[in-house]
Amino acid sequence: MKELSENQIDRQDFVDNQIYNLIISLVPTRQEIDWNIEMIADVREAARHWIVERLNLSDEMTFYPFFDQ
Repeated sequence: MKELSENQIDRQDFVDNQIYNLIISLVPTRQEIDWNIEMIADVREAARHWIVERLNLSDEMTFYPFFDQ
């Protein structure tokens, strides 16, 4: 069974946490925002599109490691 390395998991956690923190920082009120992986994944996909596809600043696996099923 394939598994992500510890560094790959750390990278996923970093990206997801950065996105969550960005969302929190953009909310103009003090209203709490629950951790919502669907919301985070939507933003992550938009960031991936720009970073990987449009600007060619990273390859996909470096930006957010995953296993292709």
